[in-house]
Amino acid sequence: MALSGCVASPGSSNAGSPADTGSSAPEPPKPSAPLGSPPAAPSAPSGWNPRPASVAAVGDSISRAFDACTVLTDCPEASWATGSDARVNSLALRLLGAPGVAERSWNLARSGARAAELPEQMARAAGHRPGLVTVTVGANDACRPTPALMTPVADFRVSVETALARLREDSPATQVYVTSVPDLKRLWATGRDNPASHDVWRLGVCASMLAAPDDLGAAAERRRAAVRERVVAYNQALRDVCARDRRCMYDGGAVFNYRFGESQLSPWDWFHPSVDGQARLADIAYRNVTAPGTRA
Repeated sequence: MALSGCVASPGSSNAGSPADTGSSAPEPPKPSAPLGSPPAAPSAPSGWNPRPASVAAVGDSISRAFDACTVLTDCPEASWATGSDARVNSLALRLLGAPGVAERSWNLARSGARAAELPEQMARAAGHRPGLVTVTVGANDACRPTPALMTPVADFRVSVETALARLREDSPATQVYVTSVPDLKRLWATGRDNPASHDVWRLGVCASMLAAPDDLGAAAERRRAAVRERVVAYNQALRDVCARDRRCMYDGGAVFNYRFGESQLSPWDWFHPSVDGQARLADIAYRNVTAPGTRA
């Protein structure tokens, strides 16, 4: 079965009733540190509520915990954003508790989704009027069969802008937490020394970055550099769009800068986060969303 970074699968959500939590109108957040620099705690908008009463997740397979539990399968219970698995201790589990996860969290992400799908997902999230929406998107826009097929940065930016506009139409008080796109070149560097990864990557996992993983020639290095540069540009777009929304927090490049080790990568594809990797993403998100100084 060929994989293009993240495999498409039907989306599903945690059952529950809508919850509406809001906050007063805050000022725009300060710019984050330059991309690629050591991560710092992001600046929270003034009026940020560090304890939202409900959580929705939109985006791609990272939020669906694809390949975290079993091969070629979503494992939403292990999602860093809305999962119920105590080993991960997801953002929603920490904020809402187990009963709250079942009743007041919704996972609307879809494995394989690119940024163009984000407006539709965000419109569905707005229907629940959640206190917080998490956004993780961009890996599939860079993970294409070739670098030439990567989503143009301008198109990516428009999709994110449209998604936030759709949210504001129906749920203006919802807060948004946006994660940076992981450093795909670092994932290549981490997994390439394990022979098992090569057999899986040859099936087409993020071919723009992971094809011919042992090829260190000039052309292959230019290809990988082009993908990494595109990821950096996507993160710049995420940061800029979020900074213009008065209830949006960007993670400051924390996920991009996080050094996933082998234990944080799926043992089935050496690309998606494992259960342990999902737990690390949950740690990052919880620290940022509830950081000292983020007070309603």
